[in-house]
Amino acid sequence: MTAPHAASTRIKTLAARSLSSLRDALTNRSHSRDFAYARGDYLRNRVMVVCALFLALLPFWSVIDWFMLAPQSLTYTLPGRAVMLLVLILVFVLARYSRFRPQLARLAAGLLLSAPAAFYALVLATLPEQQQSLIGYSFIPYMLVTMLAIFPFTLFESSVLGAALIALQLYALYVTGDLMTASGLQEIWLLAALLSITLTANYFQLGLLLRLYREATHDPLTGLLNRGALIRTANQAMLRQPVPRMALIMMDLDHFKRINDTYGHAFGDDVLRNFARILQQTLGPGDIASRYGGEEFVAILIDADRATAMEVAERIREQTEAAALTSHEGESVRHTVSIGVAAIKPGESFREAALRADHRLYEAKRISRNRVVGVDTASAD
Repeated sequence: MTAPHAASTRIKTLAARSLSSLRDALTNRSHSRDFAYARGDYLRNRVMVVCALFLALLPFWSVIDWFMLAPQSLTYTLPGRAVMLLVLILVFVLARYSRFRPQLARLAAGLLLSAPAAFYALVLATLPEQQQSLIGYSFIPYMLVTMLAIFPFTLFESSVLGAALIALQLYALYVTGDLMTASGLQEIWLLAALLSITLTANYFQLGLLLRLYREATHDPLTGLLNRGALIRTANQAMLRQPVPRMALIMMDLDHFKRINDTYGHAFGDDVLRNFARILQQTLGPGDIASRYGGEEFVAILIDADRATAMEVAERIREQTEAAALTSHEGESVRHTVSIGVAAIKPGESFREAALRADHRLYEAKRISRNRVVGVDTASAD
């Protein structure tokens, strides 16, 4: 490879990585199921901490209300504080029970930020004409915009929340009569600048979180989940309500040691990467694939029974047998895979299903290799 071509390839690779990083930070559509659970857990922990802080400060804010607001406003704001107390308690409870429920964690985060914003809107709506000062309250939009940086929000989520807070500040400036003044425009500019900084922080925080999570949970050679992450993700899927039908496919490349000994470990790595691509192309978008160890792979099919899993396993076997790789010496090399299949029964642990699938994988290798086994004489799905 020439130097200019190598430099061009590196530039294209970096550009592709940057585009992928931006896509991951923009929305959660490209996030894998396992990372969605992890992000939800990070979000859950931060919501609980911030919510506890708000609950601790709420009595002090009530004292500020008493001294800073007119009696006319207190008629509405004191009940408003009581409602906010109930909402914050609800947020804490939702966050507490949102483990393995990322959508519930996002809902808790949204309510946490909405409660102070709604109270600020209540203060604005009940402010008497003779009292146009917002001393003690005007910091709320700025506080909430900067708080967005605490949470691992996507850029889309932060942008929507930030736009709502800017609209709230525009309303505040309208109420106080500063909307079209130089100071009012300066406040909007400052809020927009803070939102830009927050979005930048979200981008780097989510990118770092993704990178660290992938390094800790993915096999660096194939890009599939590692064994520990597979077990955690499977257990999380089993906790979903209603519990989906699931099947487990355990696969082992035949005579892989012979491939390494004959063609070298670098070519063996090519074989592993190629088999990982076959899995990714064959499995559904909600299914889970993992390099279980060495030349052994495991896939968990979501919303699939044993018959469906047998069909998928047979397609994997056929595509593996049909794939031909060229060794570093230019020789065309084919390889095969043996597969064991087991349906995960209701209430059964991952380990129990894996033991049955592993037994059937052993049967496939013992009989002839390059085959799929889905039943045995000891038990039947």
